[in-house]
Amino acid sequence: MDMWTRASDADRERVAAHLQHQVAEGRLTLDEFSERVAAADRARTVGELADLTRDLSSPALPSAARKHSTLSAPLLAVATIGLLALVLLVGGMSAAHAMGPMTDCMGR
Repeated sequence: MDMWTRASDADRERVAAHLQHQVAEGRLTLDEFSERVAAADRARTVGELADLTRDLSSPALPSAARKHSTLSAPLLAVATIGLLALVLLVGGMSAAHAMGPMTDCMGR
């Protein structure tokens, strides 16, 4: 596929799933995962998506390795839930901080 080809939503989802797998394998931190998934959402071409995974292992696993990779599914779920909780916590704290002066004025 030409690297200048427009990326589809399915292409972006495949990259995000591959990045989640890399977190579960310990190759990416949650911060790196978050940054790369955000970049995947913004990617316009297949080449931009390829750049996000160039330094990671190939998504195609041999059949023997694929059997063992199911053990990392619980870790992947925990990592994803942890990342979502972190995003919600930071977002909530930012919103509460931004609303602080406004609620002070409204109470008076």
